[in-house]
Amino acid sequence: MSLWTAAALRAATGGSLAAELAVTGVSIDSRAVQPGDLFIALRDARDGHDFVADALARGAAAAMVDRDPPGVTPEAPLLRVGDTLAGLTALGAAGRARTAARIVAVTGSVGKTGTKEMLRLLLSGLGPTHAAVASYNNHWGVPLTLARMPEASAYAVIEIGMNNPGEIAPLARLARPHAALVTNIGAAHIGHLGSLEAIAAEKATIAAGLEPGGIAVLPAEDPFLPLLRAAAPGHPVVTFGEGGDVRALSVTAEATGSAVTAEIAGRRAAFRLGAPGAHLVRNAIGALAAVHALGGDAAAVAPRLAEYRPMVGRGAAETIATPDGGRATLVDEAFNGQPPSVRAALAVLALLPARRRVAVLGQMGELGPFSAEEHAALAPHVQAAADAVFLCGPDMRHLAAALPPGMVLARTETSGELAPLVAAGLRDGDAVLVKGSKATLMGKVLAALRGIRA
Repeated sequence: MSLWTAAALRAATGGSLAAELAVTGVSIDSRAVQPGDLFIALRDARDGHDFVADALARGAAAAMVDRDPPGVTPEAPLLRVGDTLAGLTALGAAGRARTAARIVAVTGSVGKTGTKEMLRLLLSGLGPTHAAVASYNNHWGVPLTLARMPEASAYAVIEIGMNNPGEIAPLARLARPHAALVTNIGAAHIGHLGSLEAIAAEKATIAAGLEPGGIAVLPAEDPFLPLLRAAAPGHPVVTFGEGGDVRALSVTAEATGSAVTAEIAGRRAAFRLGAPGAHLVRNAIGALAAVHALGGDAAAVAPRLAEYRPMVGRGAAETIATPDGGRATLVDEAFNGQPPSVRAALAVLALLPARRRVAVLGQMGELGPFSAEEHAALAPHVQAAADAVFLCGPDMRHLAAALPPGMVLARTETSGELAPLVAAGLRDGDAVLVKGSKATLMGKVLAALRGIRA
């Protein structure tokens, strides 16, 4: 099915395209191009123009460019624009403008992508729903998600993130949501913003994009609720969590999930969440609140949350072999590591049945002058969840110093040094959590562990 015609591409971007054609998808990675895609040549670590010829060879119907790409013939189907990032942004704005979909935007210090996936499940029970395939929440991810949105979508979920001040509001104005959900306020990226209040103030700017009559969906128990509420003047507010309009009345936690009874604006709903963790229950309550804010029957679709499973790098579990010929449970949380998400992951580790629980933790990033304090503050959470730990990164010395003697099996500067030590140290019946910021490259530990897969 056609996503964009040549005429619509020209109208959206103001670009020129000689060929009359239609595209069925939008891609910014030449390696992932599918036949019929529009390939957009963005500049990042590498210049996408260098891969236009490859994208066309893989079947791209056209390529958006702002200069002549190498190795491409003059008759190639090129959508020429002044700047490809601006062109992508314009295409995203056009994708948003042409749809009647009810849109929810999601931000927060942690839990954005998991909540987005829960919303995808829930809203799909109400109508055709569009959401990003991955954590596409930045200056190219948001317009890409909008540009990929089918015009006939009934609902859409747009994830919006930030690393620095001033990044959320422009993306929120691009998405123009009918509901804006803030999952939580935590110390993620505090090194860039300087304080929790500054983080809250930045997250609150998601309300800047709300459509007239749009609803802010906010965490009831968060200390910054007044600040978040004040950032949405004239907009109704739905709160979730303890004491909120949508809240959990009872939760039975298990190693494979949680049984939850919730109250949704005075109506009770019982459901099972198909993954363990109190933080996931909280995300689910927020997602139900957003469905309610959009006017959907949240209680009716709540049972769909039984289908929720953690994504790769965000809590997905698997069985691996151990050097002693046994089996261990591996929990892959290696996508990222910030204080709130590390604490949440440790709480999940504590739920897992195991002879021994092992935490493999990489240094948390973007904490600036708060790094020593935040790493040391993990100690009680580690002690409550794990029997033994492996640590990597220089600032993990602060956590090591705060833990009892003998609990730290090894601490190294890099994940490459740590990986063989972890792989050699696992035993039959272990449950092992691997968690860390991207910069610590915890994937090396995962690779070593999976190398001994049965």
